[in-house]
Amino acid sequence: MKKNIHPENYEVEVKCACGATFKAMSTKKDINVEVCSKCHPFYTGKQSRASKAGRVDKFNKKYGFEKGE
Repeated sequence: MKKNIHPENYEVEVKCACGATFKAMSTKKDINVEVCSKCHPFYTGKQSRASKAGRVDKFNKKYGFEKGE
């Protein structure tokens, strides 16, 4: 690697809005995030599947599809 062209790397503590913190390497000195793996619905298993089913039903109704076709 060439010398004196790369940005400085820091070990930072990433802070989530839910209160969780973890360490990471970054060129920024501090990082704040809104969601992390501890509070994101996909990772916590609290993801709603009802909205997906509703969209499929809406699509089928819009284009005249019936169940079983």
